[in-house]
Amino acid sequence: MANTFNGVRALVTGGASGIGAAVTAELVARGARVAVLDLQPDNLPAGVVGFTCDIGNSASVDAAVAAVAIELGGIDVVINNAGIGAAGTVADNTDDEWLRVLNINVVGIARVSRAALPYLKESTSAAIVNTASVAATHGLPQRALYSASKGAVAALTRAMAADHLQDNIRVNCVNPGTADTPWVGRLLAAAPDPAGERQALEARQPHGRLVSAEEVASSILFLADPANGSTTGSSLTVDGGMHSLLLRSDA
Repeated sequence: MANTFNGVRALVTGGASGIGAAVTAELVARGARVAVLDLQPDNLPAGVVGFTCDIGNSASVDAAVAAVAIELGGIDVVINNAGIGAAGTVADNTDDEWLRVLNINVVGIARVSRAALPYLKESTSAAIVNTASVAATHGLPQRALYSASKGAVAALTRAMAADHLQDNIRVNCVNPGTADTPWVGRLLAAAPDPAGERQALEARQPHGRLVSAEEVASSILFLADPANGSTTGSSLTVDGGMHSLLLRSDA
């Protein structure tokens, strides 16, 4: 089959580590031209251009997206992957923390997408893929703020898909389970019993392990692929069956 990503001009936020880095590497492997927006756009694959960008700041986003469009000659695909985590119940996070997380995880997606819209409207293979989470659809303990932000991402994805259908811009999202990323690694390291906490996270997912960044990247590329022109407004789960399987404890 022809590689449908050959020449596709892609922008990846948070593309220097974790899921974003896996997405960037896979896009390059499939022939795309890639630009990364990150607070620290370091150690990028050969041929990838990096721009320092704070998605929590409109001026930073507008300047970076414009620079990407100049560098790549336009933008076909936007992967809104950058985000931050939060732990605790509703009693544990301050107002400032709520505003900080929502500003990055939700409004950050709106900022980047808004800045990229003029270029996407000129593309014949325009797609936006947002990174949500299993926390968008399932009640997880100690994740009130994070879950609220990712639930908003899932709802925003559907609204954007409806708004931009006539612009021929497809908008979808992925809902990963707990992924083996640097952020999760930091959470585990801070736990009183890191090994026990990891075992509990692995047991929570029916296939008995953390989701790999590469697995999430493959699903993101599926949604971004120009060959999937009729896929929009969708949420693709990548969680080892957590969203739909209820297994016996001895299974």
